[in-house]
Amino acid sequence: MRDTHTHPVEWLLGRCSGSDVLAPPVILGPAEWSGGGAYERPELEAGRAGGVAEGALRVAPLAAGLRQMKESLRKVDCLIEVHDARIPFSGRNPAFQEALGIRPHLLVLNKMDLADLTHKAKILERLEQEGLKNILFTNCIKDENVKKVIPLITDLVSRSQRYQRAENVEYCIMVIGVPNVGKSSLINSMRRLHLKKGKASRVGSEPGITKAVLTRIQVSERPLMYLLDTPGVLAPRIESVEAGMKLALCGAIRDHLVGEGVMADYLLYTLNKQQQFSYVERYGLGEPSDDIESVLKRVALKLGRTHKVKVLTGTGDVNVIAPDYSAAAYELLRTFRKGELGQVLLD
Repeated sequence: MRDTHTHPVEWLLGRCSGSDVLAPPVILGPAEWSGGGAYERPELEAGRAGGVAEGALRVAPLAAGLRQMKESLRKVDCLIEVHDARIPFSGRNPAFQEALGIRPHLLVLNKMDLADLTHKAKILERLEQEGLKNILFTNCIKDENVKKVIPLITDLVSRSQRYQRAENVEYCIMVIGVPNVGKSSLINSMRRLHLKKGKASRVGSEPGITKAVLTRIQVSERPLMYLLDTPGVLAPRIESVEAGMKLALCGAIRDHLVGEGVMADYLLYTLNKQQQFSYVERYGLGEPSDDIESVLKRVALKLGRTHKVKVLTGTGDVNVIAPDYSAAAYELLRTFRKGELGQVLLD
């Protein structure tokens, strides 16, 4: 691997000195660099929603979703916040705590099968220092640890005031979190385990599958428990470029808003930094590389993903076969998200 110069992603993350390190980067699509170390998403600010790319977040559904959640708090006994285990510290939406107030709270770190949990104890210690004492790692696809959710919830509720709901024997739990962390997968897993029933919530690899706010779904008979499924809501402002990249790699931000090529470059940087070199053998590279162009070229050729490109020469246009870098970048991201490039902790 080259060590004679700084990797482009390090420049992107501001790890070098120089005034041109972060000349307004095109990272999060319709975002603006604030100059203060955080991304501003103009479409989330009142009066600035025009001209946003399709699929981008807007202030209206964000505010409306939080408002409906807040209005339903009188019916809610406990909050389950679902987040991606690969980013236990990054990207959690602070607006949930501000807008939803204080309720018994369980943090479910899902997709544990994709995360490197070698230092799980340190993760729990840091989260506890941040005031989070009730934490559960899960893999909802294989129902791992999901049976622990209901006992934890009933214990949390029994040790707290039930907010004017003591006359009710049923539990009402609100499920919250950023997009594509597995909220609907958790609900479906609980229904499989406790009701022996199939899917009640749609799931998918793209953020934004759940559209309706506060859909009430039964997940248990004894105790009688309902979950309120909610759409994923990102924070109005991503705290840093790197946090945005991590969210994007985990699928919480739509790929086209960031750019598959930029995301693939950050992924390669992360894999090399953590000495996760399984991509070398998988794609037939001779050795680890920090050159994203050469890696994507090799990926494209291995997959047979090429296309014809017109090249203007002195004698006219000539059609040449070129690697499909976009398809290669998508393949690299898809393979990472399936866990086929190894277990990775992005934080």
